[in-house]
Amino acid sequence: MMRALSSGISGLKAHQTAMDVVGNNIANVDTSGFKSSNTIFRDALYQTIESASASGKAALTDTGAAGVNPSQIGYGANASSININTTAGDFSSTGSNMDCAIDGEGYFVIADGSPTNGNPTAYKYTRLGTFSFDSEGYLTDGTGNRVCGQNNTTNAPLGTTTTLSPTDYSSDKPQYIHYDVSDTAKNDLKDIAVSSDGTVTATNDGVAVTIGKVALARFQNAAGLTQDGSSFYKVSSNSGDATYAAPGSSGTGSLKTGGLESSNVDLATEFANMITYERGFQANSKIMTVADEMLETLVNMKR
Repeated sequence: MMRALSSGISGLKAHQTAMDVVGNNIANVDTSGFKSSNTIFRDALYQTIESASASGKAALTDTGAAGVNPSQIGYGANASSININTTAGDFSSTGSNMDCAIDGEGYFVIADGSPTNGNPTAYKYTRLGTFSFDSEGYLTDGTGNRVCGQNNTTNAPLGTTTTLSPTDYSSDKPQYIHYDVSDTAKNDLKDIAVSSDGTVTATNDGVAVTIGKVALARFQNAAGLTQDGSSFYKVSSNSGDATYAAPGSSGTGSLKTGGLESSNVDLATEFANMITYERGFQANSKIMTVADEMLETLVNMKR
């Protein structure tokens, strides 16, 4: 009976964890770029009451005894892992030329931490492409974090080239994308937009200019990334290191501009899981109630 109580407690904890995951998924049903999670259950420890034995016919002396299977009693269940569903969400139009969604694999590269010698020192990653330029001329994610890629600094004004290289980032790490706001002759930009290959363009006094190019990161195991809140992910020991490329190259998806990636939460699935986990929680609480009643009966046998 004590084992039944332990099993019931473990079942309650496991189903509570699963319900917490469902609650977070439903709360983020309208969060652009959000990836839902699911809970995996596994059985817990076992106590062996009787070990297995082979049939007597397998021995040198045939005793005629049949084989015996092991007799084991389990100690409940565990919520062993919570996995991220990396499936892409639908495209949701916003009408802004600076909003981008990734049509395929990849994550936008965002600077993390203070710069050193004007360069980013670390990165975090996101599927949420809400871009804008701040007052200092840096391309940001709309919340003050700087977006990284390639910056066009070779030509004036702001560069007139239509391509930037290298595009595979085989040796270079993504840098800040910005233009010089102190030069009034160069910073009167209009019609700023991001193309499908990540190139950030604008017009300056009627001349088309290229400001830079957004980079994307790929991982061997994207589901292994650590969720950092605010739609950001960070590298973990099981995600693999990031490899950088221009959108549409080296296995990354091209960009769809004018909108954002919607959350991939499936409400029908979440509500079905909610009912299942609720009933599982109730059933485990019933195990504890019955085991308690049996213990009460045992205690009251002698009055």
